[in-house]
Amino acid sequence: MNSTVFTVMLLGPSLNAVSGVSTHLNQLFHSSLANEFNLIHFQVGSEGQKESAVSKSKRFLFSPIQFFWQLIWKKPHIIHLNTSLVPKSFWRDIAYLFVARIMGKKIVYQVHGGALPQFFFANNKLLTGLLKLILSSTDVVVLLAQEELHAYRNFKPSLHLELIPNAIEIDADPQWKKIPTSRDQLLRLVYVGRLAENKGIFEIVEALRIVLSHNRNIELVVAGSGPEEDKLRIHVKDLGLSNHVSFVGAVFGEEKKHVWEQADLFIFPTYHEGLPYTLLESMAARTPPVVCPVGAIPDVIENRVHGVFVPSRNPEALAVAIERLDSDRALICSMGEAGRQRIENYYTIARLAGDFRRVYYDLLS
Repeated sequence: MNSTVFTVMLLGPSLNAVSGVSTHLNQLFHSSLANEFNLIHFQVGSEGQKESAVSKSKRFLFSPIQFFWQLIWKKPHIIHLNTSLVPKSFWRDIAYLFVARIMGKKIVYQVHGGALPQFFFANNKLLTGLLKLILSSTDVVVLLAQEELHAYRNFKPSLHLELIPNAIEIDADPQWKKIPTSRDQLLRLVYVGRLAENKGIFEIVEALRIVLSHNRNIELVVAGSGPEEDKLRIHVKDLGLSNHVSFVGAVFGEEKKHVWEQADLFIFPTYHEGLPYTLLESMAARTPPVVCPVGAIPDVIENRVHGVFVPSRNPEALAVAIERLDSDRALICSMGEAGRQRIENYYTIARLAGDFRRVYYDLLS
């Protein structure tokens, strides 16, 4: 089989957008898959831009029509639809799925987080039946987490399911990184991500207040932007923590690498998650995560081996975990080493490309 003749059309947001799905698409386009398949991109979504009702209606109407003509012109063999099980994405992407199906294309339906299928439409039997029909119209459903795999298998046993976790491009191993060995030395915490309430950012600040009240030598760097940034800054100031918290904005490339290199612990008490890239990045940088065991995170981390689990919405428990690690710098070092090895062994772009290469060839055989 000469794979160079086969075309795969990847549907998702702009390749220049700041999103996890955009990162995923760019990884595939820059992986070894591009040497074996003709990978092309079709953009869907508004990229977070504000739209009038008229503009949104036009996009919903004309984008699937444009997609139809692209299928005729580009003649892709596989449609790789990147979506999430959230209402906006689900209803939008039904149109693309329908067009691809009536055109007889093989369909990879990759779900980047969202609700589990049993709970997506709550107790609405009609809409739940529609979801089963939509999923059954695909050739393969790709999921990120074991939790999702079990849920989809129970929801519709006949589905062809594949578990393909996210991956990252691994930088040079920061073996030189030294964690301060004494609790008298500064312990540097970092949060990297979107500044949204469901990421646990206010719990982080409250936990820091508790820890500092116990005379710990700790600082926090907040790297990111989002809808709660102004509120978070005010909260930090009101608690008198301004001298212990630094806001550095959204970081990318070498600037982000520097943030990881300077940090000792990654604090990420998110309420719900798929498989966040920041988690993989922190482990690759030997910066152990203190994180909630949600989504695909327990697939990646073994508690107190690669990082530490804490319950969500519980700043007191988060403070206890931080203080214990502040008193056990050797554990931080050992988790940093184990985390780096975990990423090198299981979460590389080469592994990601190999997983999709197998899926694509199976569909084409």
